Amino acid sequence: MKRITYYTILGLALLSPCAFAQFTFALIGKTQNDSFYQQAYTGCKEFARSKSDLTCVYDGADDYQDVRTQVLIVKEYIDKGIDGLLISTTDSNHLVNGALQYAKQKGIPVVTFDSDLIKQQREFRMAYVGTNNFDFGVALGEAAKKYKSQNPQPICIQSGHYTTPNLNKRIEGVRFALSGNGTKKLNGQSGWIEYERCPLYTLGKRDEALNQLITILNYKTPPIFIAVAGFAQFSEDYIPSLSKYKGDIASQKIKIISADTENIQLKALALGLSTVNIGQKPYQMGMKSTELLYHYVKTGKKPNTDSFYLDFHYCEQSTAMSCINNH
Repeated sequence: MKRITYYTILGLALLSPCAFAQFTFALIGKTQNDSFYQQAYTGCKEFARSKSDLTCVYDGADDYQDVRTQVLIVKEYIDKGIDGLLISTTDSNHLVNGALQYAKQKGIPVVTFDSDLIKQQREFRMAYVGTNNFDFGVALGEAAKKYKSQNPQPICIQSGHYTTPNLNKRIEGVRFALSGNGTKKLNGQSGWIEYERCPLYTLGKRDEALNQLITILNYKTPPIFIAVAGFAQFSEDYIPSLSKYKGDIASQKIKIISADTENIQLKALALGLSTVNIGQKPYQMGMKSTELLYHYVKTGKKPNTDSFYLDFHYCEQSTAMSCINNH
């Protein structure tokens, strides 16, 4: 039903340019039911409010990071005659081969946000807007150093889809920060080691992510848990499920370091159910991506920079409710 609603709105906008906006952009997240991408969409709409000839529509795989579904959705929008695409990449090869080559043939411009295409495929987008994901991973790794209590100190990294470009860059950054010079799986370098079952891959499935986390927490000596995106903390069951671990988190027997600072995560952090959260700026990603795309379709001039990096911020329990204002 949601899909019909989105496409009906899009079809009306494209069929009636006099009554609606002249230009329509589609913002496609890795998943549709994720507040991170919903914030990016809010940023797109906010920019569009200042332009009488622009509207934004929003879509993505319904429940988890499905590479094939993302391609199908992008192709459907291309066939609808969309004027521009803003996409967070789940799988670069699938997206390019399945849809972005087609978009290029149709002359439809693309800006990636949050997750870029891999380097050798960036001819299929004009620019990237978002976090420098390697640096973001380094920040997650640096945060873990404060909680080292063993030598070697075990960690467990949790990710989404194993091919997702931004998440793989974050994993590399974590490893680089802890090893001091490398991006391969940690095996004792500089006193750090990755737990044998990790990285864990969730495909963005919240229940799966939460189950993975709880399994790790139930070990006699849990490794430092580093989630390179929100995953388990996006689950409505995170707070009730983690409540029994509150004492161990407070005593630092359990350490949970997570990317992102969505409202649901900040609530958990304020309750002492996370150790550190490092957040991004999805709203600004949506705003800036839309601005770049709009300027191009209006003037034909491409962005003068390949990548537009936004900064990130650190939240702990004491600052959880004041460290960021999410839209």
